[in-house]
Amino acid sequence: MSSPEIAIIDPNTLSCLGLQNLLEEIIPTAVIRPFGSFSQLMDDTPDMYAHYFVSAQIYFEHTAFFLERKPKTIVLTNGEPATPLPGIHTLNIFQNEKRLAKDILQLHRHGHPGNRHGTHAPSANDLSPRETEVLALVAKGCINKEIADRLHISLTTVISHRKNITEKLGIKSVSGLTIYAVMNGVVEADGM
Repeated sequence: MSSPEIAIIDPNTLSCLGLQNLLEEIIPTAVIRPFGSFSQLMDDTPDMYAHYFVSAQIYFEHTAFFLERKPKTIVLTNGEPATPLPGIHTLNIFQNEKRLAKDILQLHRHGHPGNRHGTHAPSANDLSPRETEVLALVAKGCINKEIADRLHISLTTVISHRKNITEKLGIKSVSGLTIYAVMNGVVEADGM
């Protein structure tokens, strides 16, 4: 199966880069392509993308193009009350990384029911039961000392488990581990 390709169309370079980094953590097998304008997208191969993350401004300027690709389109908002877009997915990009990741996961689940795991992604079965417990506590925001106290193990053992988790999954950031834990059912997004 080929890697899905995702387009981000937003004139704000920082928004593009931040969203690109987050999507690469959530969907490591995807190819993310940022575009600063609609014309840059059109100069590429615009119909090849599995999803379009598009700024509200560009969406409204080129509504006809995106309406034809409605199930694949996610309009990026800045947190202000927006004009309701019936049947169009929206994503508030002006929120903290953890909340943004949870919203992207909900969009991913809604758009791909039954396909919660990437074809090449490591499995939660790759982790030992204790590593899974440590991962769940990391995803819930616990620091190493709290994890050691809750699991009645030493701080050194927690650090060792975290190192093993990082090596097995290839995910270094806490937000990436949290996303992995939610996507693989280690923790529930709503219970965090």
